[in-house]
Amino acid sequence: MTAINPPGLKQQVYYNHAKIRPGTPVFATGQVSWDENGEVVGAGDIDAQVARTYENIGLLLAGLGATPDDIVKTVTYVTDPGFAAAIHRGRQAFFAGCELPASTFIHVAGLADPQLLLEIDIVVMVKT
Repeated sequence: MTAINPPGLKQQVYYNHAKIRPGTPVFATGQVSWDENGEVVGAGDIDAQVARTYENIGLLLAGLGATPDDIVKTVTYVTDPGFAAAIHRGRQAFFAGCELPASTFIHVAGLADPQLLLEIDIVVMVKT
């Protein structure tokens, strides 16, 4: 795995500009804070939704035989850009000990369920 952060680009502790990992790319469905029954976990609570969303990403990775370090790109959709600090805390905890993936953060008017505050889309490189 190689992290790429070319000189001249803003350097940030929340992501790498590019992450190269060999394997087969998997473009997963965006993950939210739904439980296994489709109920929103943490309605109105960004910290609870971040935690459950990363828990769901962990479950998806386990199903793929992958780890957080196999994620090369994330796109985080939020209904309020003020949630950035909570999302960064959850992200740092989830990726502890890993090279951070490339990342995009997008403010949106809404998500699939009005109770959802964020959605995280990932690209995973699965070892072949």
